Amino acid sequence: MPTILIIDDDADLRAGLAETIGDLGHHAIEAESGAAGLAALATQAVDAVLLDLRMPGLDGIEVLRRIRARPAPPPVVVLTAVPTAANTIEAMRLGAFDHLAKPIGRAALVDLIGRMLAAVPPPPPIRVEEEGEMVGNSEPMRAVQKAIGMLADADTTVLITGETGTGKEMVARALHRHGRRAARPFVAINCAAIPADLLESQLFGHARGAFTGAVAERIGSFREADGGTLFLDEIGDMALALQAKILRALQERVITPVGGKPVSVDVRIVAATHQDLAALVREGRFREDLFWRLGVVPIHLAPLRERLADIVPLAEHVLARLGDPPRRLTAAACARLLGHPWPGNVRELRNAMERAAALARRSVIDADDLGFLAPAEAAVDADLLAGDLPTAVARLEGVMIRRALAETGGNRAEAARRLGIHRQLLYEKMKRLGLETSEIRT
Repeated sequence: MPTILIIDDDADLRAGLAETIGDLGHHAIEAESGAAGLAALATQAVDAVLLDLRMPGLDGIEVLRRIRARPAPPPVVVLTAVPTAANTIEAMRLGAFDHLAKPIGRAALVDLIGRMLAAVPPPPPIRVEEEGEMVGNSEPMRAVQKAIGMLADADTTVLITGETGTGKEMVARALHRHGRRAARPFVAINCAAIPADLLESQLFGHARGAFTGAVAERIGSFREADGGTLFLDEIGDMALALQAKILRALQERVITPVGGKPVSVDVRIVAATHQDLAALVREGRFREDLFWRLGVVPIHLAPLRERLADIVPLAEHVLARLGDPPRRLTAAACARLLGHPWPGNVRELRNAMERAAALARRSVIDADDLGFLAPAEAAVDADLLAGDLPTAVARLEGVMIRRALAETGGNRAEAARRLGIHRQLLYEKMKRLGLETSEIRT
């Protein structure tokens, strides 16, 4: 009989989880603190762990770190009522099986435990460091944060895709900063910004006298990033001839400077593009072999219009960095932000906040300070955001859920995807709103 250890200082939550685990035919052990949980692990065989993040004494991250340091540690899922980019990345880097937001529904728990018991333990982390913050708590953004945590210490080539302005370089820097190469250089090259005849020398370097004007040796970006990370932004704009040389560098970790001799390099490659590389391959504008070599592990950044939950926190984050005390957003301003389609994504949002802060003459930013934003066809009614924050959030949440269900013809899976939340969480919110599942076509 599998044994599941529950480490949480909330007695009611522990009891609820233990009841479900018992119904599944498993044995549950309850621990009210991190220290008690570690003591249980030292004396009993445990097959999986459900671990609270915020506890008095040892917090969940420290407990996870100590569990992962044990020989053959069991899979651990970190549960928290307040998921952030920092604790998500840290947990996944340390080898957590998953990092989930509370509450977790019964069906989701059943599925989770089944996957945990069938899991192969991940390798132990190479090292631990303090994490920086990535703003955004929508489900698409949390998926990116988890991927960063799992990939940071690997040398695997990563391809980051997403529309212009979604933050692809930010993700590349996070992969470097949170990984074991963090002490070495991070070198970023925009392949679209450098003329094709100069890009080869920029990347691979050149020997003195290799061509007219080469009055001195240039080591190039690959050697500048030795031991670290080379970020190739907008790689879809790279010329075909140069793509062949990039492919060789990826496969053999050897480069040849212009007019020079082959040189071995130790570099992790992270590439990014806003283009559809598969379409470019079909058109003969991108090498198929390089496409597959780059896309060993893809990370996709969803556009901001599909991450509504991130818009206001991102705006507030930018404002907080522009002044002390930072300007506040009124309910009407938030409504205007949520109603804008954001074709320029996070970059456009940042520019909009900087513009509004520079021109506003009040301590708050209102809708009229954002008049330069093009309104969406279905803007958010400012009245929805009236009152205190919890009431306004609940009211807006209800409208968004009803709209998503209506737009998807009652398809709850698609509605959850558009809202950026788990399907089980959508079910629970529907119940609180009084939306009977029988009323929704699936």
